[in-house]
Amino acid sequence: MFTVPTEELLKKSGSVFKLVLIASQRAAELNIGAHPRVDVSRAEKNGSVALREIAEGKVEVRKELAE
Repeated sequence: MFTVPTEELLKKSGSVFKLVLIASQRAAELNIGAHPRVDVSRAEKNGSVALREIAEGKVEVRKELAE
């Protein structure tokens, strides 16, 4: 199992609120069929995949959300 350090995610997003917005939007995209940008195991849920994508820099954090 892969765990993403919270501090690393907060540095990329700027706040917990923005992190939740970004991750939930990406998880919703994955739910409707978007292809994951990281390697995924069958048991991994879309929320975890979204957080990993953010941590690895595969999801763009738009400037207007990060400020």
